[in-house]
Amino acid sequence: SGRHKHVSELFSGTRTHSSDRTMDLGLAEDHFSRPMGSFVASDIEQLKLAIEECKKLILELPEHSERQKDTVVKLIHLRLKLQELKDPEEDEPNLRILLEHRFSKEKSKSVKQTCDKCSTIIWGLIQTWYTCTGCYYRCHSKCMNMITKPCVRSKVSHQSEYELSICPEIGLDRQDYRCAECRTPISLRGVPSEARQCDYTGQYYCSTCHWNDTAIVPARVIHNWEFEPRKVCRSSMRYLALMIPRPVLKLKEINPLLFNFVEELVEIRKLRQDILLMKPYFITCKEAMEARLLLQLQDRQHFVENDDMYSLQDLIDISSGRLSCSLTEIHTTFAKHIKLDCERCQAKGFVCELCKEGDILFPFDSHTSVCHECSAVFHRDCYYDNSTTCPRCARMTERKQDDDVKDA
Repeated sequence: SGRHKHVSELFSGTRTHSSDRTMDLGLAEDHFSRPMGSFVASDIEQLKLAIEECKKLILELPEHSERQKDTVVKLIHLRLKLQELKDPEEDEPNLRILLEHRFSKEKSKSVKQTCDKCSTIIWGLIQTWYTCTGCYYRCHSKCMNMITKPCVRSKVSHQSEYELSICPEIGLDRQDYRCAECRTPISLRGVPSEARQCDYTGQYYCSTCHWNDTAIVPARVIHNWEFEPRKVCRSSMRYLALMIPRPVLKLKEINPLLFNFVEELVEIRKLRQDILLMKPYFITCKEAMEARLLLQLQDRQHFVENDDMYSLQDLIDISSGRLSCSLTEIHTTFAKHIKLDCERCQAKGFVCELCKEGDILFPFDSHTSVCHECSAVFHRDCYYDNSTTCPRCARMTERKQDDDVKDA
């Protein structure tokens, strides 16, 4: 027909070699070669018409034929041209602050990104786009004024706690059959828009706010020791990604029974307790400070501060066995410094005052017990066999009584 003839003429030209096709996307042939400033509304309409004709031609041409492949390349070229007319390059600031987002202008020309606001592809070649340096929210420059969701980095900073109920659903009726984030009408039947549940919040979202991304859900880990990624909405995905290294989980309060069923947790707790006992040796040892031994735990700073707070990343690494390996190695390095390499640290060891025999003892040795009152160290067997009080505590009590008598 006449319309098909128009498209054939429009796309007749030198055919690109298949190996070059993906590189130039047909941009070598410019069928709309007038200067950018001379485009008018009719040019956009002509492009839209050409795109529709091109789509029809692709369907009519033989499957996988060279001509069909060339026509697909031309279609991409036309769509890029249309997008360029709709969204011309502007002089955009490098940094924009909006709803606590700190948006930085991207220089990447990649076409693999998707706009978090409008859910369409970001054509980095011809479109200006930004990424929030706090929560990694990406969007077109033209979509920024439509953003309504604050940066989740501020929520992480101010709140720093997880939802610890498993998928706490309230029902679509309580949401007034609207997306929990943008309030678009939704339903489970997909009319007018599909309702997608977030396993973290339990609420329902539209397909623009919920892309079926998956993440490990903290509540399922803590209550079920389950690490299967579940579908979550975009804002939950960003929040969980930012929260994953933060030590906000006090397991012995949230679910103390977990230590009865997960042997690896008991092993990690013992290693952490030992490291806390080693810390005083290091902070008073010049050689240890110069060797910066404690910096081996800089990625898990909370391990040198307490033994009961865990991050979600800690629990993931415990489950995979990765943390046990790395922490055992660090524990061995620390113990070697104190017991073998450093004379100053060795001199701070203990002799068992109950049997007065054997090697020098340290509080982190597996066969020792430590007095809770004075921190003296004994062989475990000696400590439990001896039903009397700790000799060191007895001496200190006796000395105090003598001092009291003198004062009287």
